[in-house]
Amino acid sequence: MSEVGGGSPANAAEYFGNEVKALREALGMSQAEFAKELKYGAAQVCKVEGGQVLASESFAMAVDRVAGTPGVYVRLRARLVSLGHPDWFLPYVTLEEKATWVRIFHPQLVPGLAQTPEYARAVLRTGRPENLEELVAARMSRQKILRRTHKPPARLWLVLNEAALRTKVGDSMVMRGQLEHLRALAEVPRHRVQIIPDGGWDHGSPSVFGPFGLLSFDDGPDAAHVDGFPRGYVLLEPDHVREAEEAYDLLTAAAAPPGKTADLINSVLKDFRS
Repeated sequence: MSEVGGGSPANAAEYFGNEVKALREALGMSQAEFAKELKYGAAQVCKVEGGQVLASESFAMAVDRVAGTPGVYVRLRARLVSLGHPDWFLPYVTLEEKATWVRIFHPQLVPGLAQTPEYARAVLRTGRPENLEELVAARMSRQKILRRTHKPPARLWLVLNEAALRTKVGDSMVMRGQLEHLRALAEVPRHRVQIIPDGGWDHGSPSVFGPFGLLSFDDGPDAAHVDGFPRGYVLLEPDHVREAEEAYDLLTAAAAPPGKTADLINSVLKDFRS
């Protein structure tokens, strides 16, 4: 198996597909025979080998099982997915993977940890990237911290402006799926989703705060992340993190209680029924 170098492959799906094809040919199997061993359809194997789609984690696990290479293809896929993040974002992703609490505020959009694949694709498409599907896969991969089993899943606390629910991303079907997913997250006991209703800020506009997040850990101090253009940055200095925590406290105080979130989302959903 070839090594993934320091730079990003031009196309992660194509890179992984080439590795799978090389393995299959080394095993002396046709695509149909290989698909049968993997317990996947031949059409899916064809798409993976052709670089049309980036294989799922379960597909990579099946390849490892057939090849007798415990974890090798799963790790290769994970490495390729991580390369879907810009270099400046990787330090945050590394911290996020270890976090026990993730608190995020966004004034205009649903954050990546709570996005559906369709919503993420519509958001990322605006930048007209050549590796759109790799970027979507990388964003979806981050959500594994919310359902990990090797340690307690991370807890998520979102505070969003109502505008984040109403900003149309993609079409109405994309928005319905995203809002329903957000409502489902809000109903998971370990998570919190709060909405700042339009006109619900008594001491100025919450838009003075740009998107930012806070990470808490079992061991070690909290960290903050500030989104920005063209890049964001991680804050580790205690004074800076404390300022971010105080800002987040103000936002949670301005937001409607978590128990009102489902009703607020349902009221917005009506606008995307047609």
